[in-house]
Amino acid sequence: MTTYLRQLGYSVGRDHTRTLLRRMGLEAVFPKPNLSKPHPHNRIYPYLLRDLDVIRPNQVWCMDITYIRLAWGFAYLVAVVDWYSRYVLSWRISNTLEANFCAEALQEAIAEYGAPSIVNTDQGTQFTSQEFIGVLTSHNISISMDGRGRCMDNIFVERLWRSVKYENVYLKGYQTIPEARIGLTEYFEFYNKRRFHQSLDNKTPWQVYCQGLIEGLKGLPSITETIYLN
Repeated sequence: MTTYLRQLGYSVGRDHTRTLLRRMGLEAVFPKPNLSKPHPHNRIYPYLLRDLDVIRPNQVWCMDITYIRLAWGFAYLVAVVDWYSRYVLSWRISNTLEANFCAEALQEAIAEYGAPSIVNTDQGTQFTSQEFIGVLTSHNISISMDGRGRCMDNIFVERLWRSVKYENVYLKGYQTIPEARIGLTEYFEFYNKRRFHQSLDNKTPWQVYCQGLIEGLKGLPSITETIYLN
């Protein structure tokens, strides 16, 4: 805009142009960084992970939502991540920010891996909705929520989003939701079972998750360990 105004003969700098645009209420149309706006009437739960030692799989799960730019709009991606191993337990992609796709992702993870002790989310309307909270309370899962403006409280999901976008989404440039769903299915398989993590002592999230389960099953028949290893 500054260049355009100068070509019209106006002597103007970038800062002044920015000030004028702000006064007129003009801004670029793009999704804001904060997708987690709280609902004024929904209950907010305390953050339970401060000073907590997470020592096993399924002790704490965390969830978050990010957006994916498509050719004609945006899609929204939610993931359920095991805090101990960084293993992505389930995920869903949607063209809306309704709560149902978050509840579905959580229900799928519980059906596949059992209920965790704690689920940590932000304070967004999806995670404070009756639909989502109802899934947690029906399985006697403790509810933890980040403090407002404290993205570091859910740091492992934030790191996951960075990996997903820089290693897959930005490179692939998905045009449609079906295309994104296929590509992300391949990526999460790679992330879970073939991508080695330095923070996990150069193991994959799947290896750490399974090893943690095995250590928790010590004393059971060895065939149980074989099942989990496979």
